[in-house]
Amino acid sequence: MRPDPDARSEPPAAPPWGTPQPASPAATQVPASPAATQVPASPAGTQTPVVPVAPAPGPPGVPPAEVEPRYGWVVVAACFTALALIFGLSYSFAAFFEPFAAEFGAGRAEVSLVFGLSGLLYFVLGAFAGMLADRHGPAPVAAAGMLCIAAALAAGSLAQSLFQLTLAWGLGLGVGIALVYTPSIGCVQPWFTRRRGLAAGIASAGIGAGTLVLPLLAAAAVAALQWRGAMQLLALAVLVLGLAAALLLRRAPAARRVAGGQVAGVPLGVALRSRNFLWLYAMCLLGAPAMFVPFAHLSAAARDIGVSEAQAVGLVGLIGIGSLSGRFVIGGLADRWGRGPTLAAVMASLGLSMALWLAADGYAALALFALWMGLSYGGAVSLMPALCMDLFGARAVSSIIGTLYTGAALGNLGGPWVAGRVFDATGSYAPVVAACGVLALVAAVAALAAIRTPPPLAPPVAGPRAS
Repeated sequence: MRPDPDARSEPPAAPPWGTPQPASPAATQVPASPAATQVPASPAGTQTPVVPVAPAPGPPGVPPAEVEPRYGWVVVAACFTALALIFGLSYSFAAFFEPFAAEFGAGRAEVSLVFGLSGLLYFVLGAFAGMLADRHGPAPVAAAGMLCIAAALAAGSLAQSLFQLTLAWGLGLGVGIALVYTPSIGCVQPWFTRRRGLAAGIASAGIGAGTLVLPLLAAAAVAALQWRGAMQLLALAVLVLGLAAALLLRRAPAARRVAGGQVAGVPLGVALRSRNFLWLYAMCLLGAPAMFVPFAHLSAAARDIGVSEAQAVGLVGLIGIGSLSGRFVIGGLADRWGRGPTLAAVMASLGLSMALWLAADGYAALALFALWMGLSYGGAVSLMPALCMDLFGARAVSSIIGTLYTGAALGNLGGPWVAGRVFDATGSYAPVVAACGVLALVAAVAALAAIRTPPPLAPPVAGPRAS
């Protein structure tokens, strides 16, 4: 069998995982003979470990089809659709915020907790979902998540109390999104090498597209069918579109196990103990409030200063427009400029955008903030999975991404809840918005530290390594 290019031993300065490179004169070569199945030993008699490396585009002249199979773009489209559905639904909460508060006589902090619990669960359980996907493949895990989301929406439409709604939307939707998100976005990265940032940006642009379209559709459905009927309609859409997208997700060749039972890359335990991961985790933890407080409270803040209902809900859609731009444009540029430095830059931009929200006194300023915040948020979310693949390889990429996103869980739960409590007590969001800006700037520093730390070494892979 032909030797697997991904299994070749690489020197520390080689490009990202999965990119075939000619070995240096001193490097150990894999024999080209069809009978060759073993990696020769190094002069010292020990096998050279596989080394994860810093991000870099592939070499000029490498045929794209050789390293980036065409089905990868089908996976990108399926991931785009899946993410558009699940996050469009999650961020449609803005359209249901006032109906929930009126139906159950609840304050903003209590209603915000429904949204916050959902986010907490899909970030915390993302690591578990990633492990399931690494073991069983992304399609069955994501399909189970879509079924869970549809059931949660249907059950929520029958809720007779805020507690029942919290169990359905907060618990059921959170578990379902976790089972879809990490397996979907983790599935994309191993299909690509030279265009990994672009592919990840396009796939994760589904979040922006869903954020743009679904809250407006949900608001129209609430107006026409009341909130219960709108949730039932959304459940049907998940069953049809969501399951179809989930079943198109496939493992990339680079992420399949070789004859020795392992995939090239860093094991989960090694990655979690690395300084790269710890700095990235700090970045997610610190940057999360700035990412999620606007989704829960920007519409309410707009209503407080006299913005109309339609324009207030539409601000979430403007975040989606900015997010789409960030994913398409920033993802492609990061392949040239470096995914790590670009990630640090967009996190700093996210923090600076909060100053505009603080100064806003009308719809125009809030709309500009929504676009700016969305651009920064979209760029950050699209680059994190690609950077994980660059640093740690394909072996446990879904698990690593899922574990990384647990850092966002506290900010997703605590940020909106604290913002609601502060508003209920003071009548202002200003203290929370200022704190979000400062934390995001510190998160940018953590991102820089992550990329300046050498990546960890993978242990030697014993046994045959064949495609």
